[in-house]
Amino acid sequence: TEIDWKAYMQEVEGFANGTLDYTRLKGDTGPLVYPAGFVYIFLGLYYATGRGTDIRLAQYLFAGLYLLNLLLVFRIYCRTNKVPPYVFFFMCCASYRIHSIFVLRLFNDPVAMAILFLAINLFLEERWSWGCLLFSLAVSVKMNILLFAPGLLFLLLQRFGLLGSIPKLCICALLQVILGLPFLLVNPVGYLTRSFDLGRQFQFRWTVNWRFLPEEVFQNRAFHTTLLLAHLAGLGLFALHRWHRSKESILALLKDPAERKHPSPPLTVNNILWQASCVCPLNASAQIVFVLFSSNFLGVCCSRSLHYQFYVWYFHTLPYLLWCTPTAKLAHMPKVLLLGMIELCWNTYPSTVCSSLSLHICHGLVLLQLWYGTAPPLTLHTPPTSRRPAAISKKAQ
Repeated sequence: TEIDWKAYMQEVEGFANGTLDYTRLKGDTGPLVYPAGFVYIFLGLYYATGRGTDIRLAQYLFAGLYLLNLLLVFRIYCRTNKVPPYVFFFMCCASYRIHSIFVLRLFNDPVAMAILFLAINLFLEERWSWGCLLFSLAVSVKMNILLFAPGLLFLLLQRFGLLGSIPKLCICALLQVILGLPFLLVNPVGYLTRSFDLGRQFQFRWTVNWRFLPEEVFQNRAFHTTLLLAHLAGLGLFALHRWHRSKESILALLKDPAERKHPSPPLTVNNILWQASCVCPLNASAQIVFVLFSSNFLGVCCSRSLHYQFYVWYFHTLPYLLWCTPTAKLAHMPKVLLLGMIELCWNTYPSTVCSSLSLHICHGLVLLQLWYGTAPPLTLHTPPTSRRPAAISKKAQ
């Protein structure tokens, strides 16, 4: 169970001994392939656990991280008010794989995700600069956080416009430069190619989602290109038709928010009833979470390979993705069963043709619900004038 932990400790031990050439930082599992933030955080764990020898203490620390992660996730869900309380029981107690990733395997994925959820909490508090700083810190621990980046870019443009978003993006970039500076000064090409290598080949024996394919197809570059195009197409469709709720062109996001049109229908009883019947009425917090979580989920669906520790990339977002759309009381059970089916797929080791196909079917069902359940409302027709406008207006307020 400590194979990856030992490899992490070996990788950061080289840095502790003064090695600043990133290409020389290695462990039993191979070369270091994570950005510099990983090195600093796990260097702290290296010293806290007696140079990585006290694994029990490391497990206690990761158990604390698990509880902190749950607290951050629960706070996000409380702000959106979309998920029924009983679903939190499944999130806490029903995933053997998640408990293993956090406390048994001591992977770096949960560290990155906990920082990411802290950043999302800051976004919900409208602290966008601090949120971008922590988002960049999460990226520096593991690059899977970049799957949230298209959604974050959309939200920044939506709130600040193009010119207003540039300072926030500079915060993200500047932190990456500062964290990587010791390595960039020694071997910049080595650092960039190792820590931000987007062309890595994954081993077929570890894949969870593509087991039903022949190995030669799995390793084929054309297959990888197809997945990338599908990912970009999915992001484009969601950005145009599900994230963008305004009647203006999406290019209006480039304008300063003060210069955009904000048409709002008259506040009447008919309009209030019509808004209540919208397919997916989202408040500001729910809109932020929906954009970020759906952006990440699209990336997961189109991933070249999912390994078992990657489950933590989206496990805590699944309840929101399933319940962010209106649900009849009788429709709750299929969503719970879908969560259970996804969990079963991730707990099948080694993965099989059946488990990998089932995982794609489950992902497809979630995508269909997100697409049709968050469809923009029909164009609102002007309702007939009320005979008692003053009374209605007072009641509407």
